[in-house]
Amino acid sequence: MSSKISIQYFKTPLGELILGSFEDKLCLCDWRYRKMRSEIDSRIQKSLQAHYVEEDTPILQKTRLQIEEYLKGDRKEFDIPFIMLGSDFQKEVWNELLTISYGEKETYLGLSKKINKESALRAIAAANGANAISIIIPCHRIIGSNQKLVGYAGGIQVKRKLLELESKGQADPWQLF
Repeated sequence: MSSKISIQYFKTPLGELILGSFEDKLCLCDWRYRKMRSEIDSRIQKSLQAHYVEEDTPILQKTRLQIEEYLKGDRKEFDIPFIMLGSDFQKEVWNELLTISYGEKETYLGLSKKINKESALRAIAAANGANAISIIIPCHRIIGSNQKLVGYAGGIQVKRKLLELESKGQADPWQLF
């Protein structure tokens, strides 16, 4: 592997993220201490045939800025170029997540209906959990059919904070944390 993925660690009030860029595109924006960290890192490095190097890039700087704006309630959409690294099925799920607007929520069942795969709930949940571009690809907007918060790489408390931030549109959401 001669190519590199530039990474940076980014502390937020919600927890620490690991950000990665490859060829001027974001390929990683994920919770540093999540359960699937090694599997996701391995998938990204194998897919890009590259290794992690800790250094900053303009894309990582832009990502940090836009996440800060989002957490302050000043940004509802991201305009960062990114690469989705996963199976075709995972990419289909992640692309559908991108259609869920700021402040909205969807259930796993609703998501499965949108991609015409109602019998694939477990696979959809697994794809949601394998998302390596958290917050920007809004997997936190998926809830259980019973309207309960279920599964999130950053933890249920973080998911709750993100959904509260989006639903209330508070003037200074940093005070939530």
